Amino acid sequence: MSLDNGFYDIPQGKIATIVTYLEMHEKPPLRPARPEPDWEVKAIPSPNIEWYRSLYRRVGEDWLWFSRLLLSDESLGSILQDPNIAFYAFQAAGRDEGIIELDFRQGEECELAFFGIGPSLLGRGAGRWLMNQALELAWSRPIKRLWLHTCTLDHPQALGFYQRSGFRPYRREVEVADDPRLLGKAAMEAAPHVPII
Repeated sequence: MSLDNGFYDIPQGKIATIVTYLEMHEKPPLRPARPEPDWEVKAIPSPNIEWYRSLYRRVGEDWLWFSRLLLSDESLGSILQDPNIAFYAFQAAGRDEGIIELDFRQGEECELAFFGIGPSLLGRGAGRWLMNQALELAWSRPIKRLWLHTCTLDHPQALGFYQRSGFRPYRREVEVADDPRLLGKAAMEAAPHVPII
């Protein structure tokens, strides 16, 4: 379906966002990054649901990440136990403050399904350093394509950051969904840049 030019009403209780898909077909040169001494990336094989949801909220609540919060324990558990999905925690001073989730279920492709850092690390170069780690991890496998998507709910610099990291946009969509704050799946004060209507 394609939309005609114009404006469209979004019903009360819903949110709308523009989603941009980006890809790369070879590992790009890594951009300079200066990690702090207490930063590390740790593989988390078969993460438990409570740990995952806690970190997912810590990283994504300000940006209204909600897709994984809507999943049942059974559905989320099957993702977390899938051997073709790799989970990594970004640790700062021994605390989990960021996430890399790499989905290798599509043959020679990898989706950077979730990537982000908690609010305490914004502006410290952690995003650049973590992206370099993500690129190294993804391209260490025999893939021919790495892709991700971001949206207008995300950090305002996310799209430019991904492009500077070597990703190229190739597709755009509009997503309309129930507001997770009104469903009780996200805190009512989450994402203050997205008003509740």
